Amino acid sequence: MSKYDALWAWIRENGTDSFNLTFAEIEQIVGVSIDHSFLASKKELMGYGYQVVKISLKEQTVLFQKSV
Repeated sequence: MSKYDALWAWIRENGTDSFNLTFAEIEQIVGVSIDHSFLASKKELMGYGYQVVKISLKEQTVLFQKSV
């Protein structure tokens, strides 16, 4: 079980093909601050049919997209 399971479930339920979430929105969904473990954990998202396309540190956003 990952601390990001709530985020992966939220993304799957969202169902949108492509969307951005801010770091603050992600932290609100999971209930903890994003840290370096997010980079390793993002691989889990593939099992939910999505992938992380881009992480912008400047804009503090993450672009998610449905896997092909």
